[in-house]
Amino acid sequence: MVHIRALEQRILTEGRVLPGEVLKVGSFLNQQIDTKLLKEMGDEIARLFSQSKVTKVLTIESSGIALAYAAAVSLGVPMVFAKKHKSSNLAGNILTSKVFSYTHQQTYDIMVSADYITSGDNILIVDDFLAMGNALNGLIDIVGQAGASLAGCAIAIEKGFQGGGDALRAKGIRVESLAIVDRMTDDSLEFRP
Repeated sequence: MVHIRALEQRILTEGRVLPGEVLKVGSFLNQQIDTKLLKEMGDEIARLFSQSKVTKVLTIESSGIALAYAAAVSLGVPMVFAKKHKSSNLAGNILTSKVFSYTHQQTYDIMVSADYITSGDNILIVDDFLAMGNALNGLIDIVGQAGASLAGCAIAIEKGFQGGGDALRAKGIRVESLAIVDRMTDDSLEFRP
């Protein structure tokens, strides 16, 4: 089980706040990955959703893939990721949604082959960050288009002060975040108790 305080400590010691309320954790989560920590995070997500009868884990490329993979392995289910760019090997019936990326300040058409998510699936959405909820809302839309059920959403780091997680919870969607940053300035971070 990941010790949430240990994750918070890594965020405090290695995270960097960039302009525009961007939290950079590339040294252990996004670009260079601490595999031991990632495994513990995947195990914790699996523990949190162990009674939810998850059939697949869904994420969006690219920085959510590692955590989604770790959670899927721990749950013993397949992982699917939505692509941000159409490729020649993505054809046929495509589930698609528009997602605005807060980090990149760009709107993407995210896509998943309808072959990979079906009406019989119970989907757990996993992502590395939750800010305003744009990526999760796009993935939830895709789950709905497939006629699948939504088990909930699991997040490594939620920026609680941006309201995305609370808005999803207010809609009755289960959101479990391993660390929630409630306040962030250039030189300090405050976590939700």
